[in-house]
Amino acid sequence: MEISDLMTVEAVEANLRVSGKKQALQELSKRAAVITGEHERVIFDVLMERERLGTTGVGNGIAIPHGKLSSADRMYGLFARLETPIDFQAIDDQPVDLLFILLAPETAGADHLKALARVSRLLRNTSTCEKLRGTDSNEALYLLLTEQETSKAA
Repeated sequence: MEISDLMTVEAVEANLRVSGKKQALQELSKRAAVITGEHERVIFDVLMERERLGTTGVGNGIAIPHGKLSSADRMYGLFARLETPIDFQAIDDQPVDLLFILLAPETAGADHLKALARVSRLLRNTSTCEKLRGTDSNEALYLLLTEQETSKAA
């Protein structure tokens, strides 16, 4: 499972301006609705339901909100770099400025976990996160998120 299998450049937002966790998830749900064809309220509810189980703020300014959609035909990823870090109730109590949303079909099972692991590995790389934080172009962010894939293929 590669990041480019999950998203296109249209699923990347370089300067998302939000004031809190709920607003961030609402804005990203709107964008996800356009990409997935699912209603934004359904996406938002799935993401909020997951947050109620425990924060998806994994530390170091990163959150990976995720959930399963009954009508999804494949997995979808969206990425946002926030203009200003927000409180996400992260496990390290640090504000979050990098969000990667992962939406999977109900039937995804192990593939959902593999995709979560892939995203987590990518965002655990300190150098990658520094580059993501220093970039304010959707296209450049997309290339950073997928660059390791192209270098492996070469």
